[in-house]
Amino acid sequence: MKQWYYLLEAGSGHPASERGSLVGYSFFEILMLICFGFAWPVDIYKSIKSRSTKGKSLPFLLVIVAGYAFGIVHKLIHSKDFVMFLYLLNALMVSTDIVLYFRNKRLERS
Repeated sequence: MKQWYYLLEAGSGHPASERGSLVGYSFFEILMLICFGFAWPVDIYKSIKSRSTKGKSLPFLLVIVAGYAFGIVHKLIHSKDFVMFLYLLNALMVSTDIVLYFRNKRLERS
């Protein structure tokens, strides 16, 4: 239990030097990416099953991919760590949903 205290306590002498860090990694950034990471497979599944673009927004998906790309660039410049893998995985899942968007758009036209 003591280790969780150290994760959130600044200046405790623990290797986590910043408040909210997980031994040098952003604890809340990791949680955010994991939460989004659970949502995208559900969205992909719905896109596959529905064969429709109803409820989808291509601009929204593109903005999300751009956000993940900026996160990856930040990681490459400032802190190459395993968190970058989470950005890549999420960007890949959103990109898959974009491909499905175009497939479904084509299916709707025929």
